[in-house]
Amino acid sequence: MSLGGSIVCPDGIDIGFLKSFNLFIRRHLKIGYRFGIVVGGGGPARVYQNAASDILSSVSDEDKDWIGIHATRLNAQLLRTIFKDVANPVVFDSSRKITRSKHPVFIASGWEPGWSTDYIAASIAAHFGAPMFINAGKPSHVFDKDPARHKDAKKFDALTWREYRRLIPRRWSPGLSSPIDPVAAKLCEERSIKAAVINGKDLKNFAKVIAGKKFNGTLIS
Repeated sequence: MSLGGSIVCPDGIDIGFLKSFNLFIRRHLKIGYRFGIVVGGGGPARVYQNAASDILSSVSDEDKDWIGIHATRLNAQLLRTIFKDVANPVVFDSSRKITRSKHPVFIASGWEPGWSTDYIAASIAAHFGAPMFINAGKPSHVFDKDPARHKDAKKFDALTWREYRRLIPRRWSPGLSSPIDPVAAKLCEERSIKAAVINGKDLKNFAKVIAGKKFNGTLIS
């Protein structure tokens, strides 16, 4: 799954959500599930990227990406600590570290500039032959435009990757606000990987996705 940094640490760390998420994952471990969790940078990434832009007249996208990557690593270490007794002790912070694990949980962070954590989740799904990954972020669906700015935004229950890619920018940029970024979408289309876009805080709905039941969100295939 790609767990949005915006729900782990929007402005400050959401302790209440992480406590619930901890119990949620552990309940599913008891019935045989295994989890790969890739976490985003959230508020810390934005704060530090904005600070760099306020101090310098020009900040490259690569430098902004590196700031975001290190924010994801901080969030990943927090999750690894929460799941310490059941998680691989090494955070997958590069493709070289991906390995099959005896542990039922592994945590991954961002890897390289130009790649979001969506792309990392899609890459890991491809590596392990998983047919789908879950994009558990802030938006409940894919919309045709930003629902925070447009009350008439249309939500989609299902889309093809071709349809989805028409809705988003063609190129990745740091801080891009789209449920699944263009690089990840291209990889998923090429490798026939599905994605479920859901509000990650709705854990009852989250459980439906994991169980393969009908869920509230957007399925992209």
